[in-house]
Amino acid sequence: MSHRLFDELLKRHVTDEGLVNYQGFMTDSVQLTAYIELLSNNAPNDSNWSEDDQMAYWINLYNAATIDLVLKYYPVESIKDIGSSIQVPFVNTPWDIQFIEIAGKQYDLNNIEHNILRKKWAEPRIHFAINCASYSCPELRREAYEGALLQRQLDEQARAFINDDFRNDITEQSAELSKIFDWFGGDFGKLMPLRDFINQYADQKISEETKITYKEYNWKLNDTN
Repeated sequence: MSHRLFDELLKRHVTDEGLVNYQGFMTDSVQLTAYIELLSNNAPNDSNWSEDDQMAYWINLYNAATIDLVLKYYPVESIKDIGSSIQVPFVNTPWDIQFIEIAGKQYDLNNIEHNILRKKWAEPRIHFAINCASYSCPELRREAYEGALLQRQLDEQARAFINDDFRNDITEQSAELSKIFDWFGGDFGKLMPLRDFINQYADQKISEETKITYKEYNWKLNDTN
């Protein structure tokens, strides 16, 4: 499974800071559509896909589909403006819109995140790889995920996110963490205590005495414009 089409788009339209040029993606919408159709027609399976290849597939699909969804309603101030607030019938949030077709089956973003990625793999680093098109999300990586590179890529994403003082403000005395660690604390806790997970990647280590709080989430669109 080649992710070259998406890789080219990400290198072209994502900044070093992880901001997205949605207008640029719009000009290349044919290439984005072609990539999503490629994924749609080549669903992964357990028989001849490695675990990492499968995970890379679903992460890339989530990110490409999120960009595609934003483009359908662009310009918007926030991805949260998509859904009931702009009267999509029978939909409450943008993550509930079933617009992704894989092997003849309809999916929404929630299906991919919660019923596939989180359910199938006990891998909390996916939360640093999937991008919800908002400022407080982990930065959108400027390359596609690849099975052969996935473990390194996920480690790099975790390290970059945890040490980003916009998303996590960590000192020895206090750690004001991203709400991601609050919302999905159970995912991180399956492997080890949250403090231990943070310390795997944080330049500034925390102790049992470090007070943990959580930041407000900024849902403003991660747009370059």
